Amino acid sequence: MNDTVVRATGLDFAVIIVYFLGILGFGAWFSRYTKSTKDFFFGGQRFSWWLIAMSCVATVVGSYSFMKYSAAGFKYGLASSMTYLNDWLILPFFIVGWFPIIYFMRVTSIPEYFEKRFDVRTRIVSLVLILVYMIGYVGINFYTLGVALQPLLGVNFYVIVIGIAIISAIYMHAGGQTSVIMTDLVQGFVLLAAGFTLLYLGVKYVGGLDKLVDALPFLHRFPLAQFNTPPKFNFVGIFWQDALASSVAFYFMNQGVMMRFMSVKSPRDGYKAMFFVVIVLMPLASLAIANSGWLGRGMVGLGLLPEGIDPNQIFIRVASLVAMPGVFGLILAALTAALMSTIDTLITAISALFVNDIWRPFVVKNREDKYYLKVARITAIAAAVIGVLLVPIYAQEKSIYIAHGKFIATITPAMIVVILLSVFWKRFTPTAAFVTLVCGSVLVGISAFVPDIIKPFSHGIDSTGGFKFMRAFFGIIMSVGIGVIVSFFTKPKADAELVGLTIDTFHDAKRFYKGGEPNDEVYGKKLRLKVGIKEIDGIELSSDALSKMKTRVGDIIYVADARWYFGGLRSVHTRLVGVHQDGHDTIYMNKETFEDGHFRMDKNILAEKII
Repeated sequence: MNDTVVRATGLDFAVIIVYFLGILGFGAWFSRYTKSTKDFFFGGQRFSWWLIAMSCVATVVGSYSFMKYSAAGFKYGLASSMTYLNDWLILPFFIVGWFPIIYFMRVTSIPEYFEKRFDVRTRIVSLVLILVYMIGYVGINFYTLGVALQPLLGVNFYVIVIGIAIISAIYMHAGGQTSVIMTDLVQGFVLLAAGFTLLYLGVKYVGGLDKLVDALPFLHRFPLAQFNTPPKFNFVGIFWQDALASSVAFYFMNQGVMMRFMSVKSPRDGYKAMFFVVIVLMPLASLAIANSGWLGRGMVGLGLLPEGIDPNQIFIRVASLVAMPGVFGLILAALTAALMSTIDTLITAISALFVNDIWRPFVVKNREDKYYLKVARITAIAAAVIGVLLVPIYAQEKSIYIAHGKFIATITPAMIVVILLSVFWKRFTPTAAFVTLVCGSVLVGISAFVPDIIKPFSHGIDSTGGFKFMRAFFGIIMSVGIGVIVSFFTKPKADAELVGLTIDTFHDAKRFYKGGEPNDEVYGKKLRLKVGIKEIDGIELSSDALSKMKTRVGDIIYVADARWYFGGLRSVHTRLVGVHQDGHDTIYMNKETFEDGHFRMDKNILAEKII
């Protein structure tokens, strides 16, 4: 038996340092695109679908993902990939309901939507729950990276956590959402590349895929867990906690993900991004982050690792065993990238919530935008500090998987029920929403101290661990029951107050976004055009261009640098205000629009109709 110790060479550390410096420089460089709170929080709503999709992978895959799912893969086998393969269940609800409503209604936060849909008290309660959720996520990411790197670096656990927090906050402080998206694009590629590199090297190390599969215990070879055993990892538990409570919370409740999708240039690009994330990138991510657990279990069976190895350290142990110097450093950099790419999204979101839902409406009103941008940047640093302070709480749990699951199951059920009912059920009342948030959350909290109340909802799962895995299902059922019952005994808002806020008023949301009747029945071509400057309040196109684009005066047009690899970084939304006769391949705009889009006179632009 080879009880290999974790090792790292000077070359590994050099790779990590170069990576850190590169990311800091990359993020700082994009800060020049941040001039307002809209840029800081939403990146100016300019980006193409592929850039958002790829950066979403980096957001979804945190440092806890590598540690959590490699440990689960080591203990339970291929079924550890189930969590990331369940997102398709919520895809229709996101595409046809939640995303287009918040996009077209120009909602800046989930609590803001709740005030429009219900009332101020519901906004306040939801704000508290979401902030707890977001800040808690920051803490668990710091914790898991510290667990991974502490044995390797041999320094104090909290020194590592604080150091990573400082690095993450630096580029986030300057650039906001634009820096987050662009750095996450790079980090998404890094973490996928590192994960698949580890898989290749691991399979090669053990002597081939067949040998690895033969070395796995029989039950580790199945892609789905057993129905209700073992108590801490089973099919129904994963479904209710990860597929519903966790996935719905991540895409619907997570302010950071909401802001990421609000950064796309159009709802159509948002749909493309979501499909690509769920159908293509998440399966790839699940394979990239969980494979070290499968490799580790196979290595134990082959005598290459000791039987008593700590599952929480299996990712680092496998990586150190199979990777050559330099490559091991790249894998460690990917682990850190997973943390930074999730942390930056969360911190930006916390800043947005604090500024838009606390500071601007209640503390300091009617100040210039530069003032609120400064507050947002200070809040980003404060959020990182609070996240670090939460690390000792997670350190009390023996399993990262259980710690993360317990956190999700406690915080999210009431919120996700209220979000879904608010969008898809017009009869859902303000009183019901408020009572559901408060009472649903209280009941879930009580279940943590009196776990036996979960037993009727446990699907026959043994009580070992206090039903931690089924707490999410209990919370969802209780919250749905409260919401429906209270709605039938209280008065809903009038239809006129719900325009654009529910799925059956979708067309009104489009009308609100445009400020006029939508023109999105037919979409024409994207046109490559030359830029001309003219003092007009919008843009002018030729009649030929109008015909090809299927657009008309008054429509919102997206204008971007024609070079695809910018992904919308140099772009602007504007309105078509007139028709010119100077040539079919010219677009006229004023100097301010030209500068806002960071265009160049010697480069063509692409124009397309939005609505």
